[in-house]
Amino acid sequence: MKELVVLSGKGGTGKTSLTASFATLANNCMLCDADVDAADLHLLMQPEIKKRSDFKGGGIAEINRDKCTGCGTCIDMCRWSAISSDFVVDDIQCEGCGVCVDFCPEQAIDFPIQTCGQWFISETRFGPMVHARLGIAEENSGKLVTLVRQQAKQLAEEKGIDLIITDGPPGVGCPVIASVGGATSVVIIAEPTVSGIHDMARAMELCKHFKVPVLVCINKFDLNPENTTRIETMAKDNDVPVVGRIPFDPTFTKAMVQGKTLLEFDPDGSAGEYIKKVWTAILTTPAMMVAN
Repeated sequence: MKELVVLSGKGGTGKTSLTASFATLANNCMLCDADVDAADLHLLMQPEIKKRSDFKGGGIAEINRDKCTGCGTCIDMCRWSAISSDFVVDDIQCEGCGVCVDFCPEQAIDFPIQTCGQWFISETRFGPMVHARLGIAEENSGKLVTLVRQQAKQLAEEKGIDLIITDGPPGVGCPVIASVGGATSVVIIAEPTVSGIHDMARAMELCKHFKVPVLVCINKFDLNPENTTRIETMAKDNDVPVVGRIPFDPTFTKAMVQGKTLLEFDPDGSAGEYIKKVWTAILTTPAMMVAN
């Protein structure tokens, strides 16, 4: 089984739109949306949910007033000022670190695990999909990413599917780290802007640290040819293959409004031809041609 993770150093590079287009071209694939903090692949895939499960993450402190003696240790230890003078925990301020639980001399503070969101197994017109929704202001998204990827692999094995296409989160934080471990290959969608180049470099460094093969695709390359050349030079200097360029095209937005992939909305358009070439280049890289 192979897993292609689609990343971007920053948001707004076109990562999800291209992930959906790759799914259009793939044969017998499993879809996985690991961008749980701001999941949006479902907007294009329009999944029919078959299974819905709660995701339980970190805890929030709760003071048992029957046991509390009002010693104030918890107030002194809480660096987030989440406990009031009358020993009430502010759920928003509490970071769930558990220090108050450990240091309470009366063991008067409980730490129940919270329901942070939900994860789903669905069917789409391109195959099965595992995705999730993290609750507002909830944490532990890295843990949820790991869960979603595990479920996608398990379901793919059960259904005999040999390719998982994962829409990863932007940036280089904990959710991204949870997205790349054990992947067959990562393709970074980069845009030719100053911030795009800077964040692409960080994403490449992260993937190389975890020894995951990296590819680069330049989206909207014609908006700044000079920066496009900088991206290609940076990739070459780091021995990272560039699998193609895709021009800026308003058709992407038009397709998005209709809830379709670009290749569904405009199958014979020029942008679609670029995407097909990129997909072919990805599949013929050494990492993707050799099974895990």
